Amino acid sequence: MFRLHLASACVRRSVYSGPGNRDLVLDQLKVCFSEDQVFEVVGRNKAKLAVNHVGCAVGMLWQFQKEKPQLLRTVGAVKSHPQFLTLRVLAENKISLMDDCLLVDMLYDVLRLNVEPHDSLVQQLVSEASVRLDSFPLSSLSKFAICLNDQQLQLSPLMGRITDILSRKLSTINDARILTVLMISVSPMVSPRLRDRLLDRADHLLDSMDPVKYNNPRRVVQFLRNIRFGRRPLLEKCNRILLRSVPRMDAENLSIIIGLYQSLQFNNCEFRLAAKQRLTELIDSSTDPAAFTKLFVALCPMASTEIREWLESTALLLADEFNPQQALILAEGLEEIQCRNLNLINKIASIIQKNLRVYKSMEVARITQALFLLHYQNPELFNKLRSILISFLQDSLYPSEVTMLTRVLATLPGPRLEAGVVARLDAVLPQCNLSDLNTLAQAVGKCARNDASYRHSSPSQYVRLLQGLSRCGHERLDTADRLDVLLDELRYASGEWFEETLLEHTMATLQRMTAQVSWSSVPDLAHLLTKTNHLCAPLLDRIATVTLKDIHKIHPSATYATLLPFAVLNYDSPTADELFDVCIEHLKPHIRSFDPHMLVLLAYALVVADCFPEEVFREIFNVDFLAKLDAHLETMPDLLNMRIRLRLMEVNRAVCLECPEYQVPWFHARYCQQLQKKGSFSSSLVQKQIHKILAEVLGGADRARASVLTPYFYTIDFECVLDRYNRPVAYSEPNTLQISDGGKVQWRAEPTETVMNELPPGAQRVAVDFLDSKAFCKNSRHMKGETGMRKRHLEIMGYRVVQIPHYEWNSMELSTQDAWVGYLKKKIFTEVSSS
Repeated sequence: MFRLHLASACVRRSVYSGPGNRDLVLDQLKVCFSEDQVFEVVGRNKAKLAVNHVGCAVGMLWQFQKEKPQLLRTVGAVKSHPQFLTLRVLAENKISLMDDCLLVDMLYDVLRLNVEPHDSLVQQLVSEASVRLDSFPLSSLSKFAICLNDQQLQLSPLMGRITDILSRKLSTINDARILTVLMISVSPMVSPRLRDRLLDRADHLLDSMDPVKYNNPRRVVQFLRNIRFGRRPLLEKCNRILLRSVPRMDAENLSIIIGLYQSLQFNNCEFRLAAKQRLTELIDSSTDPAAFTKLFVALCPMASTEIREWLESTALLLADEFNPQQALILAEGLEEIQCRNLNLINKIASIIQKNLRVYKSMEVARITQALFLLHYQNPELFNKLRSILISFLQDSLYPSEVTMLTRVLATLPGPRLEAGVVARLDAVLPQCNLSDLNTLAQAVGKCARNDASYRHSSPSQYVRLLQGLSRCGHERLDTADRLDVLLDELRYASGEWFEETLLEHTMATLQRMTAQVSWSSVPDLAHLLTKTNHLCAPLLDRIATVTLKDIHKIHPSATYATLLPFAVLNYDSPTADELFDVCIEHLKPHIRSFDPHMLVLLAYALVVADCFPEEVFREIFNVDFLAKLDAHLETMPDLLNMRIRLRLMEVNRAVCLECPEYQVPWFHARYCQQLQKKGSFSSSLVQKQIHKILAEVLGGADRARASVLTPYFYTIDFECVLDRYNRPVAYSEPNTLQISDGGKVQWRAEPTETVMNELPPGAQRVAVDFLDSKAFCKNSRHMKGETGMRKRHLEIMGYRVVQIPHYEWNSMELSTQDAWVGYLKKKIFTEVSSS
């Protein structure tokens, strides 16, 4: 079939004039079965080769390579063959005779055969194509766009012209492959309006395409990743098509799709489980280094311990056969799973060290980051990497590349930043977006802390750089005029520098753009407010107003991000109360379509906000859901797995305490005990100070306990007991928690003593909690939702809760021993007795 297809392609490039005028050269080419035979025909017929012969020969050379496994390809030998040079010369001389399709095919094929973009043939082909661009058929236009991408010309004027042609002819495109290829190619150039039109057209074409062709929905997902825009309904449609295709996918495609989903924060349960099963099936057939590498990076993060160990052992056996690119991919895979197999890490690192000269700038940055995070110990290699990074950085012209190289460079030990690096940073700062500026500021700060001379020289180059970063950040905020662009730049902005330097200005800029807040920008804006812990009432009110107005346009899964800042920041208003009611009604019909982990996170946001819709919790606390959640969590990264399990425990605790009528059992006692064993509790200096003064206030150290574990496994800073006359009661022995066979938590004394199993009549337990800055919103003394929920739960368990905010305890007013004693007496005796 392949030979027939190749022969017909050659015939289409020729002019058929009947049996009397047979093209003997073309006949000879059509029967070739290898590159050597093609070169032999070319060598015998140099003087007779017409433009169609040249096109057919070059096309066949690439097709022969394409059908070979990656390891068996001989592109280098083809490219260096004397007859290939002949074909290149002939092609360059006959460019004007090529039709549009042959012109683009020729460019595509020679680039695939590793002819350099600066070669005169490639340059002439691109030049001729630019003249004919408007006349290209859409199939050739999409292939030409791929060629421009191959040459790193994504932002060139030519790509701009292709974007314009695509915009004008979009309604006439009926081939999903052509459309999706063009979408990926022009993704850096699309406006929000064209973006929406492209997605609408892709959505329409996906309904009518052959469901077997999973590359089309994969490219749509890639486009969404490129533009960082998660249109959820379209993403779910693509996922349904891809899910049906999983049994036919190889490890490479599965790895690509999993990576795209992770970038879009779309951790679909069904796809991950299906992918894990398919990858496991591919283990026996993935025996060569190329196939095994793709399998390793896709399967290892979601594999069981047994399979992961087998993958690591096999990688060690195949290590000598890995090429430089495979070693890089494996190093990143080992870093992702936090591998501790030193033999394997050392082996991969040695391959990398032998091939440092072949890696490009961003690859060196990825290598350095992976080895650093693996805690690899090799000062000689890291010194080499540092020198290479500096060399690349000094020559780089791209802000994103400079940012990445600087960030990685800052992780390595070394002397102060070289003058060339500082000059390069100064040059690119005005071109950087807010995300790049934030990353550079963190890197510069790290370099300053590692540089011993910084502490003895002021002002220094670091101070000047940080001042420049601050100036550029403020200027960018001042000139910002599009909310979607600003939110995209702020997506990953965080850290001390951003909070101290730009956060207030950022909030002022966002308030200036309040009118631009729409239903599509609500989740991103809500995420930013949650991430920064910044309570901004005007923005929260705007989010609530827009959501209430356009709730029917918002995807149910977006309700989590929308509600989260209201819960976390403990923002309460009539509009906020209505928002929760409307969002809950909106998501109820779709509860079963939520990924299990997302429903747990949503439930956590609801319990923090003291909101307990029965339908949500009935769905979560049933055996089928919990089994599905367990299976899903096994495929997820360890950190996310631990986070979801912790949130499930907190939801379970909240429902047991606040909604006993739901009759949900407490089934996290053993989990909490394991957390207690793994955790390490250490008191801060302030807590030790409070403990000492508390003993004085209560009349003795035996009247207060520190780090007390309560039922349902809250740990409170201090506990005391006051009798009916408001007098402290002494402890004879510390209480411990016992777990009954039924899983209930209860107070019990040590077996050797009978102490405080129950309180004396009229007595009450008092919980004293020190609230550090994390308990409050970033810009105010407004207590966050988690702290409020904790207080509610302790009160349900019978405690009177005394909270000591850090800004009161550390205030100028409380700066003496007597003042602290008086403060605690008032808190414990006056406030408790009046409550």
